[in-house]
Amino acid sequence: MYSETVPPAAPRPSLTPTPETLMGLLDSLIAGAVRGAFEKFDTAGLPAILAQVLGRTDLGGLGGLVDALRRGGLDRQVGSWLGQGSNMPVSPDELRGAIGDRGLSQMAGGLGISIEDLLAMLSQHLPQTIDTLSPNGRLEEDRAVTGGGEDAEGSGGSLSDQAGLDDIDRLR
Repeated sequence: MYSETVPPAAPRPSLTPTPETLMGLLDSLIAGAVRGAFEKFDTAGLPAILAQVLGRTDLGGLGGLVDALRRGGLDRQVGSWLGQGSNMPVSPDELRGAIGDRGLSQMAGGLGISIEDLLAMLSQHLPQTIDTLSPNGRLEEDRAVTGGGEDAEGSGGSLSDQAGLDDIDRLR
């Protein structure tokens, strides 16, 4: 038998989380849920997701985003999305210039994706999304949340229900 002295154990770290740790974890969970909802429902859930995220930014909602795009020099493109006929495309660089770094950072953070991924997604899907939400030439923001009736799957549920956003709000 050998006899060694065992050094005293190091003090155990506190397992009680701080409020900052809890909020960081909650924000990570919410961002992951939103990102998962976007990936799962692709463009069907995009209006509800955008409305939810934009409501928590300085832009204030889809109407605020449209206003920012118009003020940023994209009035012709936005007009084509709201009006009849084909939708003009918009590049990621045009969106970056019109929305600005602060708005993009807030949106990307809310979605839990990079600004580059956000710009690519908006460039690809925003024209059709705004077109869908403006059947009479005016943006109907409530259609983003209610889905304007039936959702893409035809089940009658709202897009926000479909994307799981109601559950996300309950977590906050």
